[in-house]
Amino acid sequence: MSAGAKRDPRLDQAAMSDEALLDAHERLVGAQPDEKARYRLLPIGILFVFSGLILFAGTYLNRYTAHYSGVVYNENSKGESSQVEAKPDPLAVGRAAFNQVCITCHQATGQGLPGTYPPLDGSEWVNGAPERVIRIVLYGLNGTVHVEGKQFNATAMPTFGQGVTNSAYNWSDDRIAAVLSYVRQSWSNKSAPITADEVAAIHKQVGDHKPMTEADLEAVK
Repeated sequence: MSAGAKRDPRLDQAAMSDEALLDAHERLVGAQPDEKARYRLLPIGILFVFSGLILFAGTYLNRYTAHYSGVVYNENSKGESSQVEAKPDPLAVGRAAFNQVCITCHQATGQGLPGTYPPLDGSEWVNGAPERVIRIVLYGLNGTVHVEGKQFNATAMPTFGQGVTNSAYNWSDDRIAAVLSYVRQSWSNKSAPITADEVAAIHKQVGDHKPMTEADLEAVK
């Protein structure tokens, strides 16, 4: 081929080196922007949403799982709770009843008023047979009464029993048992408590009755 012949540009392009091709490609495409140091808001927002959901789920489980009780999650359970409702302390009930009513006459010390209201502290009636002291509260007491050899002429003690004629307070057998138990274990008294069953038994045995007298109580053996 003569030196004066025209050069074919296609042949020159085919003869380009790899480095020249890469350089030409970069010039055509242009350099891509460097985004490695930039933060995108969408992934961060999703992260916060999932973090909030995890926090909510943990709080919900901690509050409403009932400590993972087997009864709560027992599919065969009929809805009965394994926890038994706590009953109030009888002595606390008795103390409250005494402070509401009995304290007016018998005083906070249980000493009563000389010649008028008999003492409960150390009283042979209080610490004696339950059958007698139960009758006193159930049906009331009328007339003169002697305590530790001293005479007391108070006006009639009111009737407390539920369903008893002229009952001033209509106390249940449980309430009467509670106040008697409190009195029998207060101050210097160390007598055994009285149960609601004992009160109910006397209530059923005697039925309706007028206020007791000292003679009525002494007849109880």
